[in-house]
Amino acid sequence: MNREEKTKLLYVTAGSITEADKIATRLVEEKLVACANILGTSTAIYQWEGKLTKEKGVILILKTTAKLVQKSVKRIIGLHSYECPAVIVLDIQDGNKEFLSWINNVTNPNYEG
Repeated sequence: MNREEKTKLLYVTAGSITEADKIATRLVEEKLVACANILGTSTAIYQWEGKLTKEKGVILILKTTAKLVQKSVKRIIGLHSYECPAVIVLDIQDGNKEFLSWINNVTNPNYEG
């Protein structure tokens, strides 16, 4: 089945590789996202509850379809340990058409989790 739909990139931060792996694996297994990339350790510097905070973390990049964005975001928040996890959705404007088609073909818009 070839469904042509807009594709999206989700940028997520996680507290550890273990947490990123748990989130990524679950979303791929549930076909909410086609694939995930877990990037190495990063440093986050931010203000939280009036304090300057510096923490080590991991960047997670997920590829999905527009139809699955809200379900994916909800699922990420439910699996995440942070009180307010960073989950940002970006449009994929263009790219390898074969890869973008693959994203559409391996995700499941009927997921009810």
